[in-house]
Amino acid sequence: MVRLDENEISFPDPEVYDGHDGLIAYGGDLSIERIWFAYQLGIFPWYNPGEEILWWCPDPRFVLVPDEIKVSKSMRKILNRNVFTFSENKNFREVIKNCQQTVRKGQSGTWLSDELMESFIKLHEYGLARSIEVWQDEKLVGGFYGLQIGNVFCGESMFAKVSNASKAGFIHFVESNKNNIELIDCQSHTEHLESLGAKMIPKKEFLKILHDNNERR
Repeated sequence: MVRLDENEISFPDPEVYDGHDGLIAYGGDLSIERIWFAYQLGIFPWYNPGEEILWWCPDPRFVLVPDEIKVSKSMRKILNRNVFTFSENKNFREVIKNCQQTVRKGQSGTWLSDELMESFIKLHEYGLARSIEVWQDEKLVGGFYGLQIGNVFCGESMFAKVSNASKAGFIHFVESNKNNIELIDCQSHTEHLESLGAKMIPKKEFLKILHDNNERR
């Protein structure tokens, strides 16, 4: 595993370097320049607050192809009844704050540190990160955020305060962006996203899609 230099923005090539369980490097910093560069290489930070920054590129990679999204009959009814309304980039800070504070099954804390959260907020201010908000009775009840790299959306985290809110927001986002998003990077497996059609693909295949996308930009 490679230790990163805080004074130099560089990473091992994930196409040729295969760390333990996808762990590529550690250290460095959370500057927006480093984070943006990392995501273009298919690498993302994931670590416990207070510990060393860890950088990952797992194999296989969990992704969703927009045309392959699965919508159950019950979810289609919810969407058709307009139980929720949706917006984009209306309140990025509240979305990421809720993602940080959400208690998740099997987790005693959050992986989203204050420093990392502020870096993503800055990326949003530069137009590089997007948030999707889900509303019910004019209250924010769900949402998610991620980085947009060309026509690849790198999803980061989601939250829901009421049943089906995050799922409805994700489906709305995918169906509204089928013409301009080729792939959604979900990073690591969750049953929630698998039920919506996300699947594992080899790292090599994922990196080729990302590389081709970067070449077209």
